[in-house]
Amino acid sequence: MKPRHQRIALILGGVAAVGVAAFFVLRALNSNIALYVTPTDVLAGKSPAGQAFRMGGMVKGGSVKREGMTTRFILTDTAKDIPVAYVGILPDLFREGKGAVVQGRLEKNGEFIASEVLAKHDENYMPPEARHAIEQAQGKQAGKLQGVK
Repeated sequence: MKPRHQRIALILGGVAAVGVAAFFVLRALNSNIALYVTPTDVLAGKSPAGQAFRMGGMVKGGSVKREGMTTRFILTDTAKDIPVAYVGILPDLFREGKGAVVQGRLEKNGEFIASEVLAKHDENYMPPEARHAIEQAQGKQAGKLQGVK
């Protein structure tokens, strides 16, 4: 084989190896992506079916119930509510009336089984997606109330 053909074969082999590596990296990243949705989106059927995803909103006041290591609460975006169950230790900043993001799966009975619960870190911070979703939900409720008059 001529040196020129050896170089071409080496270059093609390198390109193929990079392509295979890129495929496996992208596949691994895609399987670990957790989408962020609101309770309104979940009830509208916009959540990924059979996949883990993140849902954010506010912990509804008076909804937190502790049963041993299991904690049940309601996550709301002020328009719709979703019951959540979590087994484990909650973050120190987790409180009723405060923002939270839960990661897990939606069961067929409508309950969200969380594998992870994240609480916002101070009173002034809210993820931009959660703020936008809450503003949209409040806008829709205000529109419905004006239509009732």
